[in-house]
Amino acid sequence: MVQFLAGMKGEGKTRKLIDMANNDAKVTDGHLVFIDDDKRHIFDLHRDIRFVEAGKGELANYREFIGFVLGILSQNSDIKHIYVDGLNNILAKDGVTNDALLKLKNRLDSLAKTDQVGFSISIHCDRESLPDEIKEALI
Repeated sequence: MVQFLAGMKGEGKTRKLIDMANNDAKVTDGHLVFIDDDKRHIFDLHRDIRFVEAGKGELANYREFIGFVLGILSQNSDIKHIYVDGLNNILAKDGVTNDALLKLKNRLDSLAKTDQVGFSISIHCDRESLPDEIKEALI
């Protein structure tokens, strides 16, 4: 399952993502991972959630991001959910175009099925400008 939180700056996407992760940490029997572009929210997360700093703009495109996620999954087969905050900041070089977002979603959908892992991703954008396939995955 791949879910997206989309909206403009200041709409509470990060807080909602953190709350989702913290609530899941209380009931999930597997491991959770929270990926962010900086360490600002590391102390807001439950201690059982693995925090990964992806760096600001160090990943050039969605393909590199997929490789990054595959590296995380290869280290631990018990990961049940991966939360990504601020995909726009993580992929700052090429940005998050609708085409790249669709390709990313399709690849993550495939990973979700094969590895039994969920994904929740926040993106900074106008919700109305998103393709229908992404709108269907909005929470």
